[in-house]
Parts: sequence; structure tokens; C-alpha cells
Amino acid sequence: MVWRSVVCGTGSFLPERVMSNAEMASVVDTSDEWIVERTGIRQRHIAADDQLTSDLAFVAAERALDAAGVHGFDVDLIILATATPDKTFPSTATRVQARLGCVGGPAFDIQAVCSGFVYALAVADNFIKAGQVRTALVIGAETFSRILDWSDRGTCVLFGDGAGAVVLKAEQGQGDCEDRGILTTHLHADGTHHDLLYVDGGPSSTKTVGSLRMAGRDVFRHAVNNLSSVVQEALDAVQLDIAAIDWLVPHQANQRILDSTARKLGVSAEKVVVTVDQHANTSAASIPLALDAAVRDGRIRPGHLVLMEAMGGGFTWGSALVRM
Repeated sequence: MVWRSVVCGTGSFLPERVMSNAEMASVVDTSDEWIVERTGIRQRHIAADDQLTSDLAFVAAERALDAAGVHGFDVDLIILATATPDKTFPSTATRVQARLGCVGGPAFDIQAVCSGFVYALAVADNFIKAGQVRTALVIGAETFSRILDWSDRGTCVLFGDGAGAVVLKAEQGQGDCEDRGILTTHLHADGTHHDLLYVDGGPSSTKTVGSLRMAGRDVFRHAVNNLSSVVQEALDAVQLDIAAIDWLVPHQANQRILDSTARKLGVSAEKVVVTVDQHANTSAASIPLALDAAVRDGRIRPGHLVLMEAMGGGFTWGSALVRM
């Protein structure tokens, strides 16, 4: 018997304000047609001026806990993936922890940009497999609108704000692919590509927050190659073929990357969960947002084999194979 990290609840939250492509065209030189054709994005949600990353994360966490039938005081560990924390310190995770009433256990942030949720999921899984915690809350939350250059149409049209969360509980399994829970995770990074996707500010460099900068074509090329590779790595680890996957839940970067990666893997479009059209790229929040949408509308059901993958600035990339 082995310990498995079983997903027993999902939740998500999007800010009330919706910014359409038409509104975006009034801010920067672009059009609805240009954005949809190149990205598949039709709208994004923007946090209110007084709405913090922790506010978004808290609501998503509450919804995940409710879905799992778990109280805040039952949570042993909180890991929050974000590149847009409330403050330089303390961690945004501790802000959420205090509001949930689960004080005492470890709570910390992970910064791997768009790969953050997969990184956080892997770390939480290892805590559970080591027997150190029984119930973990993993959150991805971002207010990317705060670090955008609204004069740069190559980046500002791509991103939005939001949060998603999952509750993991320790359950015993047989140690094979039929077990429920996280079956395998794979994480990578290559810091030599720093200049292709980064924010041009920070406490120790400019003493400012800075704005996002991206070499779009180069990022696209690396994304398709890295994502397809890390998906195959997950399948090889458990000796499964891509046909065994019920759902691919990718990082919602843009539709072209989703389509190109699916084609390279040989996955039919019907098996790919797509929400990028509704909330754009929400970085670390995008996978749990998409996962929660597919769970709540009944597409993803208990027993389904779900493959998550993401790539972000750093570069970082990773995958997680989960039986729901």
C-alpha cells in the first residue's frame, strides 16, 4: 500500500469585472478579430482596485473546501502559487491561512509563474507521500493586470486575473495506475531563457514591481516542445499511452499553443479542456480554473485520468497525472 494525494474538491473565482476584446481595443491598438485569430481569447477578468490576490485565492479556497466537505481547521498545509503576491512578504498563503482559520500548519508561496500550480501540486503531493500532512490546500492565484504594460498589445491582450484551488487528502492505494490521486509529477526549469519571458522590475533590482516582457514567437516554440515532452515523460513513468488519458487540462496560455501541443501529442480536441477564451492567461491560476470548470459541468468525473501541463517564465515547465 502507498499513500496517494486524492483530489477531493475543486474551486475557483474570477473577479466581477469582465474586459472584452472590444474594450481592450479602446485601450491599445488592436481589435477583437486580431486577438481572437491569434490567441482565441474573447475576454478576461480584471480585479478591482481594492481586490488583492489573497482575496481571489480565499474565495477559490473556500469553494474547494466546501466541495470537499472539509473545514479550514482540518487543513494541514497551504501552498499558494503566484507571481503577483499581495506584498513582498509575508507570503500570500499566510494571508489566506489566517482568513480560513487553519493557523499552525505550514503555509507558503511558490513562484514558478505559469507552471506554479503544477509545481505546488508536486510539492504538496510529496508532503503527503512522506506522511507529514493528511490534508493539503493547493491554490493558484494571480492579479496579472497589475504587472501589464497596457501600451504593449503583444502582452496586455493575453492576460487576466483569477484563482483556482484543489483540496488533496491522503488515501491509501495499491501503487498502480488504477489508484485515485496523483500518480506522477515531473518538474523542469532552464534559466538560460530568462530574457524571453520576464518582468522588468523587482525589490533587489529596480525597487519597483515592473511590467511583463515577452518574446512571443520564441516562447511559443519552446512551449510546444517542452509541453509535449513533459506530457510524454509522465506517460512513460506510468507506462501508459496517450489514448489512456480521459482529459488534458493544459495551462491556458493561448489557443494556438493548446492546438499545437494537442496535435503533437495526438490528442483529439474533444479531450482538451479549454477556458482561455473566457478568462485569458491567468498564469498559475489557469489550470485549477479550467479543472474546476470541467469538474462542475460534469465533464471530469471520478475515475477519469487527467493530465495537467504548463510552462512559464524562467523557463519552468511541468506535468501532473491524476486519477480523479
